[in-house]
Amino acid sequence: MNKLFTLFLLIFVIHYTSFSQNDSLVLNNGDFIVGDLKSMFKGVLTIEPSYSDSDFKIKWKDVKELKATQRYFIALSDGLRTNGTLKSSGIGKLIIHKGEGDYLTVNQSDVVYIKSIDSGFLSRLSANIDFGFTLTKANNQQQLNGNLRMGYLADKWTTRLFYNTLLTKQDDASDIRRNDAGIEFLYILPEDWVLGASVNLLSNTEQSLDLRLTSKMGIGNYLKYSNTMYWNVLAGFAYNTESFLPILNPEQGITTTTPNRKSFEGFLKTELNIYDLGDLELFTNIILYPTIFSDTNVKSGRTRVDFRFDVKYDDLFIEDFYIRAGYNLNYDNRPAEAGKALDYIFTTGFGWEW
Repeated sequence: MNKLFTLFLLIFVIHYTSFSQNDSLVLNNGDFIVGDLKSMFKGVLTIEPSYSDSDFKIKWKDVKELKATQRYFIALSDGLRTNGTLKSSGIGKLIIHKGEGDYLTVNQSDVVYIKSIDSGFLSRLSANIDFGFTLTKANNQQQLNGNLRMGYLADKWTTRLFYNTLLTKQDDASDIRRNDAGIEFLYILPEDWVLGASVNLLSNTEQSLDLRLTSKMGIGNYLKYSNTMYWNVLAGFAYNTESFLPILNPEQGITTTTPNRKSFEGFLKTELNIYDLGDLELFTNIILYPTIFSDTNVKSGRTRVDFRFDVKYDDLFIEDFYIRAGYNLNYDNRPAEAGKALDYIFTTGFGWEW
C-alpha cells in the first residue's frame, strides 16, 4: 500500500512539475532555459528554472525567443491590456493567443508588463521600505528617516501608497519633524489615458504645518511607456485644507495659532521614472498648485509646488536590497505667519524591495 501511495505521489509531482515549468526562453547568447515564467516588469523578466528553486532575472531585451503556455495579463506600451498565452513568431515578434482563433501579433519591445492571471493578490503587490540614521556628536544631534512605497496593478487600474517620515533631535533646540503620506488611484483608459484620484497629507515644523490635506482628481496621459522608462502628465482640480502649529510669543507670554485655511486649486503634475540605467533607477515628479479661490485667510495669487527626486542603486551583495538617496521640496509663496516659504530635505537609506 505504501509503495502504491508513493508511486501515485511521484506521478503527481512529475505531472505538476512538468505542467508548471513548461515555459521556455532562448537568449541572445544562445542559452536555453525551461521553467516557470513568473513576470516581466520594468524591462526585467523573472523565471524559476526547472533545475533551481531560485528565480532568474533576465533583461527583456536579451530574450530572443519565448514560449509561455500559462495565461498571462499583458500590457502594451500603447495602453492596450489583454490576456493570453505568448509565443515568439520571428525575430522581435510575439503572438498573443487570447482564445479560440483569436490571435494578436505584437512587437516584443511593445510588451511592458506580463503577469500570470492566476496569481493571487500578493503577486500583484510591490513594496519597498528603507531607513536611515545619523548621529552627530555636536549638540548630540540625531536624525532618523524612513520611507515606504507600495503599489498594486490590476487589469484596469493601479494604486500606489507612500509614507515618508523624518525626525531630528538635538540638545538645546526644538525637535524638527516632517511626515509626508499619500495614496493614488489610476483607472486605465484606452490609448494610455488615465483617470486619477489621490489624497496627500503633509506636516512639517519648517512651514509650521500641523496638517495639510490635499484631495485631487484629474485626467492624464502616459506620453511614454516602455521597458526603459515611463513619463506621464496629469491635470485637474484639488481641494486643500490646512491647520497650523501654535505660535509662542515670548514677549507677551501668549500662544496663538494661525487660522485654518481652505482653498480650491488647480494642479498640473508630471512624473518620470527611468529604470534601464544598469543598476540605477531614477524617479522624479513635480506638482504645481495654483489657487483658484480660497477663504479669507489666504492672500490672492497663492502658488504651491511639490518636488521629489529619488535615485536607487540595487546591485548589492544581498538580493532585493538597495541604497536610496532622495530629495523632497515644498514651496508656498503664501506661507503661514510663523512658517517659511521653502522646506526641503535630503535623505539616504538602506532598504529592501519586494
